[in-house]
Amino acid sequence: MRRIYEPESLLEAQVLVGMLASEGIEVHLVGRDLMGAVGELPMHGLLGLAVPDEQAGYARQLIDEYNAAQPLAGDEPESYPGTLIC
Repeated sequence: MRRIYEPESLLEAQVLVGMLASEGIEVHLVGRDLMGAVGELPMHGLLGLAVPDEQAGYARQLIDEYNAAQPLAGDEPESYPGTLIC
């Protein structure tokens, strides 16, 4: 298993876990059980996505594409231009 990404929040982590799983990638969310201690632990680096070594390249490519996504014209709220609606 290789840790390939550190999500900014539990919500982002869960979205990415679902996306990777839908592509047939075995993914583990590291640090989920530590989220209850966030008030006492530093938040940075607490969460991580880990995948089998042989799937790491493809998983990283999918995450990079997810992070580079831009909204389609008409799919963004008027009050927040450039923001994806999920």
